[in-house]
Amino acid sequence: MAYWLCITTKENWGIIKDKLVWGVADRHYKVIKRVKKGDKLLIYVISHREDNRIVPSQIVGVFEATSEVFRDETPIFVSPRGKTEVYPNRIRLKLIKIFDPPIEFKPLVPKLKFIVNKRKWAGSLQGRAMREIPEEDFNTIMSAGG
Repeated sequence: MAYWLCITTKENWGIIKDKLVWGVADRHYKVIKRVKKGDKLLIYVISHREDNRIVPSQIVGVFEATSEVFRDETPIFVSPRGKTEVYPNRIRLKLIKIFDPPIEFKPLVPKLKFIVNKRKWAGSLQGRAMREIPEEDFNTIMSAGG
């Protein structure tokens, strides 16, 4: 079993939760094709503005992959900054847990092995739709969620 951190926006988090599907652009196909049934996916929502305040990056839920990667070009996701991508490389999901309240990510950084540069931790996530993380890091995040 593998563990994944899936990076998304607040808008797409709602879609993931409602439709039980995770999707990425074609440029991330090599990563998503490594996901297997039974793998665990943590959903990481990037920081965003809400009611004139900044909401920090958060882990909002954990899911299990229930399918291998498949292609579906139905436009269900919202593309950031007006891009016209549909995130056609997708995986079906089963909900394990929604974190309420969400887990703020930054306080976890010192404990996470996959983040090598703790001072510039965002660089470990930039430009990625998802990345595999060690089981130990998955367990650290799950413990923070109560």
